Amino acid sequence: MTRQRTVVRRAPGKLFVAGEYAVVDPGNPAILVAVDRYITVTVTGPAEAGVEISSDLGPRGVRLRWRDGRLVPYGAQDEPGARARFAHVLSAVETVARLSARRGLAEPSFRVSVESGLHDHGTKYGLGSSGAVTVATVAATAAFCGLTLSAEERFRLALLATAEIDPKGSGGDLAASTWGGWIAYRAPDRAAVLGLARAGGVDEALRAPWPGFEVRRLPAPEGLSLEVGWTGNPASTAALVSGLHRRPWRGTASHRRFVQATTDCVRAAIAALEREDGPELLDQIRRARRELARLDDEVGLGVFTPRLTALCEAAEAVGGAAKPSGAGGGDCGIALLDAEASRDIAQLRERWASAGVTPLPIRPAAEGNAP
Repeated sequence: MTRQRTVVRRAPGKLFVAGEYAVVDPGNPAILVAVDRYITVTVTGPAEAGVEISSDLGPRGVRLRWRDGRLVPYGAQDEPGARARFAHVLSAVETVARLSARRGLAEPSFRVSVESGLHDHGTKYGLGSSGAVTVATVAATAAFCGLTLSAEERFRLALLATAEIDPKGSGGDLAASTWGGWIAYRAPDRAAVLGLARAGGVDEALRAPWPGFEVRRLPAPEGLSLEVGWTGNPASTAALVSGLHRRPWRGTASHRRFVQATTDCVRAAIAALEREDGPELLDQIRRARRELARLDDEVGLGVFTPRLTALCEAAEAVGGAAKPSGAGGGDCGIALLDAEASRDIAQLRERWASAGVTPLPIRPAAEGNAP
């Protein structure tokens, strides 16, 4: 009788603090923070054959078999539909399997179960669920296969898996989910790293330098409380970023000015965090909001919705600083306020509720996806 094994890994969600949109270009910095809402991936096996995937976000799982290094559904199941429902999980499993094969291991056979704390009755909060599930799946499946990986190797596998789906994504969500806490992040050239993997194999892509890539921990802001508001309207980061790429704005003087101003803002915010300068950090959050608003005015992406605007204005009214977190268009916004000003924080939450914004009981997660 074959003995069953079970491996469980979880990864935290994330919030962008500053650097959205500019960070999609290799080498541009951003600040992110991991949050204490998690996606948990459980791998159990071996399965009868191939891979079985299920999630608490939907009633339908999928059974898949290996064919030429890819997972394809059994029988009459709709392959495009199945892959769309579990795209990030499938890509993560296939990427780990390619590394396993390069190290002489057989194609894995197991069951994958996904549980999400980054959704509200199936509606996403905008806390990086795609990134978190990719990171958690990479960690769980790699451990199941007996691969010992460093945090950076897990991140690299997760980025390769994500770039196969959408090479425009920066990978900042993956970094926050991997390392946890507050981080400074610079994205590598995703086309280049995919080229490394396709030319030399996944193991070569893990060893080779990734130009532009950098991640490092930052101290949490001293004396400031991070408040998170959910607009109740889900947004598609991929669609918003793709919309920006389709516009003739890229490469113009306006684009260069936005990238330079955002980069300067992020660098100043990093310096403020490192020297525990709360007032300067608040100034840079306000500046980041202004740059996003200018981008929105010039390109018409729809970054600022009425609820996100109300969220920011409510924070300013009580002495805080606020902005959309991520691509905007819905999802969440963040505010930083004096942690000792309990009355201001309570008033902010009341103003948010009156504007249709739900205050979320979320705090930074100090740890990322530890093995």
